[in-house]
Amino acid sequence: MSDEFWKETPKLGFGLMRLPKKGLLTDLKQMEQMVDRFLEAGFTYFDTAFVYGTSESDTRKALVSRHPRESFTLATKLNARMAPTEKAAKNQFYTSLKRTGAEYFDYYLLHSLMENNYQRYEKFHLWDFVAEQKEKGLIKRAGFSFHAGPELLDKLLTEHPEADFVQLQINYADWENPAVTSRANYEVARRHGKPVVIMEPVKGGRLADPPEEVRRLMKECRPEMSCASWAIRFAASLDGVLTVLSGMSNLAQMEDNLSYMGSFQPLDTEERQVIRRAQEILGASAAIPCTACHYCVPGCPKGIAIPDIFDAANCRLSGGQMALAAERYSAAAPEGHRASDCIGCRQCESVCPQHLKITEHLKKCAEMLE
Repeated sequence: MSDEFWKETPKLGFGLMRLPKKGLLTDLKQMEQMVDRFLEAGFTYFDTAFVYGTSESDTRKALVSRHPRESFTLATKLNARMAPTEKAAKNQFYTSLKRTGAEYFDYYLLHSLMENNYQRYEKFHLWDFVAEQKEKGLIKRAGFSFHAGPELLDKLLTEHPEADFVQLQINYADWENPAVTSRANYEVARRHGKPVVIMEPVKGGRLADPPEEVRRLMKECRPEMSCASWAIRFAASLDGVLTVLSGMSNLAQMEDNLSYMGSFQPLDTEERQVIRRAQEILGASAAIPCTACHYCVPGCPKGIAIPDIFDAANCRLSGGQMALAAERYSAAAPEGHRASDCIGCRQCESVCPQHLKITEHLKKCAEMLE
């Protein structure tokens, strides 16, 4: 993929994992409004995945069936970890085509590669499979999303130079985080000449509502700008970025993003100084750095709502809101599904993109909240 291409791509992408809800179902009416506003503002990149619940079929209803195919670009992903056999893995592609009704994918990704699963993609011959679909015109550009360290990323990009792009977790809070290695991974991708799609720029929403000291810094500098805007603009200011995915969950979040990304301006010198100060403050935070992706939940044998429990704990750890923490914990952890019910199987840790020591955090949550 040429640099000319990514320079022409709008720098805001619509992440379709955290869709608006109406009860337990997707609020399709609001999703349609959000899709329409996104396209009206000149943005085109939509990102879903095979494992995102009803997201692919919701995308067909709200986007594909309502707008000309050439008016948008669509990305989805194949997750080998969720497939028991090579055939089942490859069938995800055809299922995604059917669910979305998209006819082809502008971007197709091997999903969430990390140390404990990347060899499965080789074993199932999925790199070759994706290349075959690309030759057929069913995939325009192929890449992968990644949740590990720079050594593995360098290995993958060296062995698979055919990758058109790479999707990385990058945000200002994790820029130097040794568990996430945002900066190091970004530098490896650019050294290989790969455009970068950025995910988790707002760290699962945590940077939209940062600690009060960070919020005060940002409001003093740019009182008209939301805290989320700082996170997304930090990511979009990086060189070689194809687009920055924002998992918008309601129309208000969409309007906020469009208000500053419609005429995007990179961070200036003063704003970069504020970000550096925010990084220093967040580095001392006791909060559990969970992004609420929920990858850990489906395989939990005790049905523990891990992200919701961590959210409750963070009310106390990062804000001192003890009553709110107790209230949220009570709602998230009914009898039999509490933090103390964890059996330590570590299934959750094997799929966590943040590489959190979840079982240890759950023990601390039990001590603190039960």
